[in-house]
Amino acid sequence: VPYLTHPDELAGLVPGEPPYRVRQLRDWLYRTPVLEASAMTNLPGSIRQRLDPLWPFAVEAEQTDDGGRTVKWLMRAPDGASYEAVLMAYPDRNTLCLSSQAGCAMGCTFCATGQFGFERHLAAGEMVAQVAYASARLRHEPLPGSPERVGNVVFMGMGEPLANYDNLREGVRRLVKEMGISGRSITISTVGLVPGMLRLAEEPWPLTLALSLHAADDELRSRLVPLNDRYPIDELIAAARHYVEVKGRRLTLEWVLIAGVNDTPEQARGLASIAAELGA
Repeated sequence: VPYLTHPDELAGLVPGEPPYRVRQLRDWLYRTPVLEASAMTNLPGSIRQRLDPLWPFAVEAEQTDDGGRTVKWLMRAPDGASYEAVLMAYPDRNTLCLSSQAGCAMGCTFCATGQFGFERHLAAGEMVAQVAYASARLRHEPLPGSPERVGNVVFMGMGEPLANYDNLREGVRRLVKEMGISGRSITISTVGLVPGMLRLAEEPWPLTLALSLHAADDELRSRLVPLNDRYPIDELIAAARHYVEVKGRRLTLEWVLIAGVNDTPEQARGLASIAAELGA
């Protein structure tokens, strides 16, 4: 499909066409995404007809909540892998929560995705296509009172983004360079893959890092997030502090409240201490 083709290699999808046609196709894919190939009105009908069977959006189910301001899509790849994207509309912006994997191998006990297990990594183009689909839908069916574009992207859907690092990096590169989304408007959420956090600090974009903490001590966090056995809280804090120091970006801490588990005063004090240490 077009988004699985590197932007610099799109000529292979329209062999024999002049360079300006390839640039037009690139603009349709990344700058003004459309729901079907026939909508690319400045391309000849022969090209649109050729591309139509390749068009990448296979949405199997849609669910709308919050009075139509939150829309969830279940997407299915040609190989049967399924993953979700969620569009959240606000008066001043639209935020897309996208998936980086089909399933997840982290096994967090409170997460439904983790209980289904890991299917496969998503390609960079599959990540970008989620944003393109949401952008095309917003232009075709704008949500009342919200902009007609995706302005913020959060990698908080299915999967652990830093476990799929190379595809994540290429996906972010395309979002910034090809789609014009600011790095400051992109958030990467992780349960704490320390090597990936350290790598992310060296990337050129001012991304926001969100750390899924969920507990303030190692004993409880290991019960909730098995990865904590490999990268305990002290290591997470050190990696997060490094990221903040290098990027100058404020960190976000994530915490799913579980009644009777991590909602105690002791956990709250521990969270406050960690937040103060990291300036979160």
